[in-house]
Amino acid sequence: MATINKKNADNGVQLGNTPWGNLTALRYTLKTNATGGVVNGDVATAPAVNDVVNLGHLPAGFRFVDSQVNVITGMTATLTGDLGFAYKDGVDVTATPQDADYFGAGLNLAAAARLRNATTNAGIVLPKDAHLTLTVKTVANAKASEIEVVIFGIAEGIK
Repeated sequence: MATINKKNADNGVQLGNTPWGNLTALRYTLKTNATGGVVNGDVATAPAVNDVVNLGHLPAGFRFVDSQVNVITGMTATLTGDLGFAYKDGVDVTATPQDADYFGAGLNLAAAARLRNATTNAGIVLPKDAHLTLTVKTVANAKASEIEVVIFGIAEGIK
């Protein structure tokens, strides 16, 4: 019986000096006020259908592993949303194109729930900085809500 050792040249940059790895959880929150507007947003009006809310920064060199959406207080009844990413410079990359629903499409954001990533998307490493985006679908938001999004990944660096 042969012993075959895999070469580790493709493991990427191993950041950190801990023996248990470099998994990172990036946390983003979205709160809306009584009229549905984004708290601390740069627009006072509530998000309407197909509006995109930039939830925060996703760093270049970050390998997506998983995501979780915690709907603490739901948005307007029947509201759904798509969770994805868009490059900050707006320019697509052929090998890793921007994807408005990479982490989930048609997510029910109207009812309290813990939503795990159920997509079949392959893991990717961001080649450049991006925004985590939430696209409002079905109906506009018109009430106070609170949503937490956690993106799990590995800080590999840019190759």
